[in-house]
Amino acid sequence: MKIEVLGTGCSKCVALEAVVKQAISKSGKFVQLEKVDDIMKIMEYQVVSTPGLVIDGTVVSTGKLLTVDEVLALMNK
Repeated sequence: MKIEVLGTGCSKCVALEAVVKQAISKSGKFVQLEKVDDIMKIMEYQVVSTPGLVIDGTVVSTGKLLTVDEVLALMNK
């Protein structure tokens, strides 16, 4: 599984990355985590509101800070 956190460094983006790390730790799964801060790469996903969360190439959330449980639920879909 590959998870990407899309964001240019705003406080919500940093917070979402921390939440995702907690969710990965809780899940016990092997996950490749990547922080994407290149605006051109973010635009390739057609995300206009950060932070964005991408799981295995699919945008699953934009513009909001998720909880650990919400991220876990998205990981288990």
